[in-house]
Amino acid sequence: MSATNERKVVINKRLKGLPRDALEKLSQTELIDKIVQLEAYNFQLRNLLQKKLTDQDRNDEEYAVLFGKDAETEGVSKEAKVSGKLQKQRKFDWSSAHRRHVLLKITYFGWDYQGFACQEDSNDTIESHLFRALTRTCLIESRSSANYHRCGRTDKEVSAFCQVISIDLRSKHSPEIQLNAASLASEIDYCGLLNRVLPKNIQCVAWMPLRSPVYSARFDCVSRCYRYYFPRGDLDLAAMQAACDLLVRHADFRNFCKMDVHNGVTNYMRNLQSARVAAAGSEEQLSNTGYDMYYLEIQANAFLWHQIRCIMAVLLLVGQRKEKPSVISELLDVATNPCKPQYTPAIGLPLNLFRCDFRPTTTRNANHTATAVEAETGDDAMDTSVIENEPCSEASDLTDWIYSEENLQKLIENTQCEWTQFSVKSTMIRNVLLQLEDLLEENFKTKENVQEQVIYLQDSVKPRQYQPLLERKRCESLENRIEHFVKKQRLTVKGDDQETA
Repeated sequence: MSATNERKVVINKRLKGLPRDALEKLSQTELIDKIVQLEAYNFQLRNLLQKKLTDQDRNDEEYAVLFGKDAETEGVSKEAKVSGKLQKQRKFDWSSAHRRHVLLKITYFGWDYQGFACQEDSNDTIESHLFRALTRTCLIESRSSANYHRCGRTDKEVSAFCQVISIDLRSKHSPEIQLNAASLASEIDYCGLLNRVLPKNIQCVAWMPLRSPVYSARFDCVSRCYRYYFPRGDLDLAAMQAACDLLVRHADFRNFCKMDVHNGVTNYMRNLQSARVAAAGSEEQLSNTGYDMYYLEIQANAFLWHQIRCIMAVLLLVGQRKEKPSVISELLDVATNPCKPQYTPAIGLPLNLFRCDFRPTTTRNANHTATAVEAETGDDAMDTSVIENEPCSEASDLTDWIYSEENLQKLIENTQCEWTQFSVKSTMIRNVLLQLEDLLEENFKTKENVQEQVIYLQDSVKPRQYQPLLERKRCESLENRIEHFVKKQRLTVKGDDQETA
């Protein structure tokens, strides 16, 4: 344990291709071989991407260029080509455009998407839709020049009520007057403009002008709060809350996550600030049956990969009386239990990013500029130490969130449509359940009701004989994983006086 902490483990970044001086030394035959290899790899990527794209994606300009030759063979109309040329001719002139640094508050339902962050083999992510909208509305020139950071990176099917990004957007006003009341009142309607081109289940709620051009939604976020919704079923809620109380500490959570060692994550210390189980509705709405909805609300400075889903999986076992609340303390004792027991994380669909809290003044250097690599790598936040309330000696970099009445009304309308769709389905299913339960009672006089609402959250895994967590087969230790990736030359371990590659 101590040896790992004393050594610094970093990603061994490899160049994606040979540098120019190395290429110049290759013979003509070697260069031709390399070109053939790259073309074959490009062909494979195009085929993979074509299978992933929807019909709507294929009509986008960026993919029309990529699949231009295929489109010609499939007989794309001349009108589509002409309209594409006209669009290229009407490029926005960014040379005279003003920009301002802002926070954008985004809400989305993630169950139809492959996660928040862009992916090479999928176009169906929240971020992909967001950047297409930002580019289409000419609010940014490109992602690489937009000074972009995201607060959290949610996984496939995970939603967000309050995802926040920091970004440079086009402005009507010059920097020296951008924070004036008149300028703010007459500024571009960022949310309204984006929401007209975004899918209805991905919407911009508000924007905030920032005083610092380097304020980061990622690095200046001091806490993230998630909620995981679940039905009561036959769960022991008091035991689950007792287990939650044991989670609140600054500790090593390697046994409550999917270890991401190959990406250089070797520090699993996190400050879990609060965890509680609460009813999703008011007391009057509870029916005292297994169909009542509850949620786990959990807050920390930053979270590990699948950390909340792993925590929820263990809490469900505690609620089912298969484990005692004390198992939390035992799993957090990494000196005694350095290897994670094998168990399935709870599914991602009920999870959402509920709230984000930010420090008033950025800790970043005024000359610090965001890079694409920095925005993509690492955890949600690099600060994994215990965060205290910081005295605000300087003027805050934050201002107030700017809302639009018309935009909020439209958002409520869209969300009400979503609610109607799923509420109708839920009511129909509930009525069928009532009939089936009555039939079971009338025909077989069963003493106990079927209470298996929770099994879906456990990925429908129901073993015939339960094996306690601490008696299960263990995953590899952190030290073994680091050693494995060092041998693969994926990681480099740096000691005080030596470096091992």
